[in-house]
Formats: sequence, structure tokens, C-alpha cells
Amino acid sequence: MGHASPAKVFEALGDPVRRAILLLVSGGERSAGTLVDEIREHTPISQPAVSQHLKVLRAAGLVRVRAEANRRFYALEPDGIATAREWLTELVDPLARFAQPLDALATEVARGKRERREKPSGTTSANRTDRTA
Repeated sequence: MGHASPAKVFEALGDPVRRAILLLVSGGERSAGTLVDEIREHTPISQPAVSQHLKVLRAAGLVRVRAEANRRFYALEPDGIATAREWLTELVDPLARFAQPLDALATEVARGKRERREKPSGTTSANRTDRTA
């Protein structure tokens, strides 16, 4: 699906009913009917209003839908959650997005140092093996 827009994600998260829906689907896939029933336990809301909230969550990339016969099942969309997490991480740690490439670079540098260290010792151990043979 690709990454959702942070603006759409946070706009969708601004509504308490949509946040409640996300909490419900975070526990596992739910049918639209089940979501309506569960949301109605906490607030008086119509089925069309819940459907509209689900539409907004889908458009923001926060939930995905799976159709089975005439029922629709909703689940959390990890890409949308990742978009929110990345945006918040950059807010508190602006250099976080550079961490992964830098970690990869550090790994390569360490590998190069290890290979240079092992090369002379590899030669000496080969020489020792030749002498014992």
C-alpha cells in the first residue's frame, strides 16, 4: 500500500471514535458489525457514522479491509502506524532517520577492520600448519 501521509494519519487520529476503533482492531481483525456493536457500548452512534469513521481510517492508511461473502473485516494497517511512529520519532530525534544507514556503515567499517586483523594472523596460522605437516 505504501506509506500514508502523516497529515492524513494524524487528522484521522484526532477523533476519539476513530481512536477507539483502532484500539479494537489492534486486538485482532473485527467485522464491521462487531465494531458497530462494540463502539455502541460506549457511545450512541449510528451504523452509517461508524462506516464513515472506518472510511476515514482506510483513507488514512490506518486500517485495511477484507471482504468475505457479504461481510467486511477490518484490521490494523502496519504501514499507517509506521508512518505515525516515524513522524513522532523524527520530532523527538531528528537524526533517527540517519541511524540505520550509519549503523550499516559502522558494521562495514568493523568488518573491514576485522578482516585486516585476521589476514596477518591467517597467514601465520597457515604457515604454522605447513610447518607441522
